[in-house]
Amino acid sequence: MPFISLVLGYDVFNPNEVVPEYTADIGTKKGEKIDYAIIKDDVVQILVECKKIGEDLNINHASQLFRYFAVTNARIAILTNGDEYKFFTDLEKPNRMDEKPFLRFQVSDLDPVVIPELNKLTKEVFDLDSVLNAAEELKYVGELKRALAAQFKAPDDDWIKMVASRVYDGSFTQKVRDLFSGLVPKAMKQFLADQVNDRLKAALGSQAYQTESDDASVSGPAASANVAQASVDHPDEKSDKGIETTLEEIEAYQIVRAIVCSEVSPARIAQRDTKSYFGILLDDNNRKPIARLHFNTGQKYIGLFDTEKNETRETIDTLDEIYKFADQLRATAHFYD
Repeated sequence: MPFISLVLGYDVFNPNEVVPEYTADIGTKKGEKIDYAIIKDDVVQILVECKKIGEDLNINHASQLFRYFAVTNARIAILTNGDEYKFFTDLEKPNRMDEKPFLRFQVSDLDPVVIPELNKLTKEVFDLDSVLNAAEELKYVGELKRALAAQFKAPDDDWIKMVASRVYDGSFTQKVRDLFSGLVPKAMKQFLADQVNDRLKAALGSQAYQTESDDASVSGPAASANVAQASVDHPDEKSDKGIETTLEEIEAYQIVRAIVCSEVSPARIAQRDTKSYFGILLDDNNRKPIARLHFNTGQKYIGLFDTEKNETRETIDTLDEIYKFADQLRATAHFYD
């Protein structure tokens, strides 16, 4: 009900828009009901079948949805347990609901990519042709993404052989198979690390990505590569130096940088990660601290500085709360200048 009213925008109390316990007798099946039928332009457009929260949305348990899809004008069917939503149509055979959804998402882990597609189903802009035209691409792109994700997680023999055949022309003997069974996953991890590294460098602009410890420091692109590779190989472990720069720290750094760029050039705002905090500096100078991010514990803190360079830690629960300290951050940056 909340999804139908709050997301799709239909009036759940208007029987001309939403019909609960919708009945359409089918052959010898009398009195069967589908949970909701959504009506637009006096025609049933969408059928909704609901399961208990947490229940597996197995297509074998949606027999009513299949039957009603075949005997109504509806071209869209939704199967949901309140958190996960699966959307079906009839791409494979007319008037017969496909077994695989063309769109799926979880409310608890919403992918922003699905929002424009959901918008096409809302009452205000309902466009069945647009939905159906996009359905085939959505369905197969989604399936391909899941297939690729599975291979990146645990590549199977066919995948390894296919990739290896692009670089190896000889016979694919057992010895060669064993060799590439180790090389292909390694290359895939390094590829992901390179992609993460590119994202990090893009986020930081042209600045060197720096980490430092009490004894030594690693800076420049090599540090980015090391952190990116470590995050792929051992996502839950610290690096050998005990320093782990997270994407959350980088995002917070970008927020601070955006705030203080009204006072100083963005090119002058640098960052250094240490074992105990993530430092944001002016002119890459430890004597000119703008802020420190203490994100290594369950509670996040941002360290702010006064004109005497005394640090005061303020608790934050979300990165957006950094904006509450915008005036003080600007004042600190301006003071050094």
